[in-house]
Amino acid sequence: MKRLLLGCALTTALLATALTPSSTTLALGNRPLSAVPGSFISTGLHSKTLAPPEAMLAQTLLAITSSRFDLALTEIEKVLDSYPNFRLAHLIRGDLLMARARPINSIGTASDAPADRIADLRDEAMARLVRHQQERPVDKVPINLLQLEPDQKFAFVVDASKYTLYVFENDNGKPRYVADYYTTIGRNGTEKAREGDKKTPLGVYHVTGNLQKDYLVKTYGNQSTLYGDGAFPLNYPNDWDRRLRRNGHGIWLHGVPFDTYSRPPRASDGCVALTNEDLLAISKHVQVGITPVIISPKVEWVDADAGQKTREALMQSLEGWRADWESRNTDKYLRHYSRKFASGKHDLAAWAQQKRFLNNGKSWIKVKIDHVSMFLYPGSNDLAVVTFEQDYASSNVSNKMRKRQYWQREGVTWRIVHEGAA
Repeated sequence: MKRLLLGCALTTALLATALTPSSTTLALGNRPLSAVPGSFISTGLHSKTLAPPEAMLAQTLLAITSSRFDLALTEIEKVLDSYPNFRLAHLIRGDLLMARARPINSIGTASDAPADRIADLRDEAMARLVRHQQERPVDKVPINLLQLEPDQKFAFVVDASKYTLYVFENDNGKPRYVADYYTTIGRNGTEKAREGDKKTPLGVYHVTGNLQKDYLVKTYGNQSTLYGDGAFPLNYPNDWDRRLRRNGHGIWLHGVPFDTYSRPPRASDGCVALTNEDLLAISKHVQVGITPVIISPKVEWVDADAGQKTREALMQSLEGWRADWESRNTDKYLRHYSRKFASGKHDLAAWAQQKRFLNNGKSWIKVKIDHVSMFLYPGSNDLAVVTFEQDYASSNVSNKMRKRQYWQREGVTWRIVHEGAA
């Protein structure tokens, strides 16, 4: 009875929906674990090859829900043998040992840690198990990933509601799922708006740097331990954030302190944190200045071709803008800009005045654009971030630049609401 109470307590506390040994396939991390008749779970791995800690933790919890407590204890001790600083695993082991002596009716009963820390670990257990119950997006893509440009080898998409970072590879401009990882976000959730609000921003960002451990130690001293094995700064606030008067700085993808394997799902000051092991795994996919990081409140999954019409409409609008600029027909060119347009100190009227003046001084203009990426902004399928390489030449000046535009759908027409250097 004592152990049955533990099984009920853990099942109720950890699982949002039923997770039982009768499940035939559980997608754990980026490696599915299939149940095999007559055994607990077969990972298909060599006996000396460790399963990811999340998968090992799930084995423990599956054993608990089927009242196989001795097996559960064996499995959780395997986790701790390999990851001795995994605090959640220590908590579950303590509960399993305590259940031998007396009934327990909630996770963390065996711990003398502060209540808030126990609550954090319960939240982590729930987040990890819910992650495992989700189907991996083998045939789906986030609606935000309309088009990757050729130099973008990978894209990261963070689903804040699932505490998960997804990695997608560029397959001829289309995203292909590679892996996903548990993450920690801001302790006060998302929608960062101001400095110090301890929230994670939502938007389309890009990696701007690679801060390795030695640099962090040299620059931040003892505080550097908060970032673990390294950090990848993001360009928060981006142009859209500044337009909406959002402020703050220092939003990074980074690791965790070395005295712990992971952190609770809501524990950062606004950054996205991964285990040091996972940070090193994604680091090989990072291209500074190129890799997009889309942070969404909740990812909308669609068929791979679902964004084709939106992509074609945006590309047609972009080509129309380019051709009309090249034609020196300023009135037609300006029709591509929204009345809500703003760039720096320029509103639409100031922008139009400047463009008329500049175009009147030219006898010809040539504009080439390539390496185009397109991403729908999280939370709004009517706002798109379009980035490209621009090669501009005219009768009196020439330049090349990387440009970023924000296009908004107004009725059935896409128009530019912001434009600037990327």
